[in-house]
Amino acid sequence: MSPVRGMVLKLSAVLLFVIMASLIKASADVVPPGEAVFFRSFFALPVILGWLALRHELATGLRTRNPMGHLWRGMFGVSAMGCGFAALGLLPLPEVTVLGYAAPILTVIFAAILLGERIRLIRISAVIMGLVGVVIVMLPQLGNEDLGTAARWGVGLVLASATLRALAHVHIRKLVQHETTSAVVFYFAVTASCFALLTAPFGWVVPDPVTAAQLVGAGLVGGVAQILLTSSYRHAEAAFLAPFDYASILFALVIGYTIFDEIPTSQTVIGSVVIIAAGVLIIWRERQLGMKRGPARSNLTPQG
Repeated sequence: MSPVRGMVLKLSAVLLFVIMASLIKASADVVPPGEAVFFRSFFALPVILGWLALRHELATGLRTRNPMGHLWRGMFGVSAMGCGFAALGLLPLPEVTVLGYAAPILTVIFAAILLGERIRLIRISAVIMGLVGVVIVMLPQLGNEDLGTAARWGVGLVLASATLRALAHVHIRKLVQHETTSAVVFYFAVTASCFALLTAPFGWVVPDPVTAAQLVGAGLVGGVAQILLTSSYRHAEAAFLAPFDYASILFALVIGYTIFDEIPTSQTVIGSVVIIAAGVLIIWRERQLGMKRGPARSNLTPQG
């Protein structure tokens, strides 16, 4: 193992996922979320297939013993992605990124309910802390009448996305017990493309060349990011890599400010600190308990 290489790969993946989200945000005024999900998923497929071919894992990646498991994972994942992409058109990039980190907190709750995992005082405290951080970020959007209904819809969509991502993560935890990482990555791209295609009758448009380039770029960048994310876990332990997820908040702040002229509020910064502290506490506690999260984390993208 090479922790430094793993860290570089993980940070590169996190940065690319934020760039991908920025490309989706830039096209949000032109194309509906379902169409954006299709482009992001479909154009990631060539990248993923090329990666599997280079690693001589095509046969492994296409083989599955649990097709229904992939279908359910895809359903939750594509729904999470659609809600998240819709929110990008309504809220600043940093706020969407920060509120998205409600997902790991909600995963603890769903894992206890659906998988029977036992949670004790430390993780319960971390969950409560994280939810407080989410409320801190949400309050300006919900309490300011001048912001209108769009911001409120945006908050609701991000929280719906986080909830669906948490459910997807629970399904991934079950899937990776018997399925390979290659299969999980490949079949999510396939199922997400198919589910997104079903939304074509509901307002899809023919994008102009610039928007089309943004959407195709989002798919290609997302595919590369997924590969880097998965590869990072081959070089370092999940507990070491997990905290680097939160670098996405810093990247989102920089890109939001420089590209979209979005200035973060003090509540966003304070809420971010609280949510990060809660997430790191959960990671630390799961490491103390000896929970193996590497295979699951390597398959869960920030969008679903």
